[in-house]
Amino acid sequence: MQTDVSQVVSQLTQVSKGFTDGDQYHQVLDCVDLTLNIGDTIALTGPSGTGKSTLLNIIAGFERIDSGELQLLGQQAEQWQDNHWSDFRRQQLGIVFQQFNLLTPLNVLDNIRFPLQLNKLKWSPWCDELIDKLALTEVLSRPVETLSGGQQQRVAIARALVHQPALLLADEPTGNLDEKAGQQVMQLLCELAQAANTTVLMVTHSNTCANYMHRRWHLEQGKIHE
Repeated sequence: MQTDVSQVVSQLTQVSKGFTDGDQYHQVLDCVDLTLNIGDTIALTGPSGTGKSTLLNIIAGFERIDSGELQLLGQQAEQWQDNHWSDFRRQQLGIVFQQFNLLTPLNVLDNIRFPLQLNKLKWSPWCDELIDKLALTEVLSRPVETLSGGQQQRVAIARALVHQPALLLADEPTGNLDEKAGQQVMQLLCELAQAANTTVLMVTHSNTCANYMHRRWHLEQGKIHE
């Protein structure tokens, strides 16, 4: 069956990636094939050290593949130069990290506005909806370092989705939260990604978090299994 190219956000074809440590070569990805379609929400699981974060970094352009093909939004991306990758990350990509990675000199509102400013976009009703759904209205003027972990992660989600990117990559987004806060964050992440029609690929070790996604991929010994 042929894939409808218009529905493909990202496609990896026979992608391999490895690292050399001294005189040892470690194969992390071994001829991986995968397709992310518009609206997909996918949990990526697997043992520690198997390359889950590496896979996210490849799709985000932080690491280059050794061989194979990487397609992003209908374009062959494996030969992109740094400026092309910067444009893609700024305009089409949202990232949520385990460590939040907020801009600590800025308050909540300025953190959320940051992607809009980079893209020369204006505040919109979608931005108001994000702030309302994520219960951030009362803390917009507060420095982000004064917030709880759960609040900081909600700010990170707002920042990642405020420009309605085509793709959201999340690396253990609830790893620093307690179970209750983690489930609240996952519920909101899924609802808001669906509202923005954003595709989500999330690395997680948590079965609870993985169950919020529509699909699950398991990465082990360089191969992905669904």
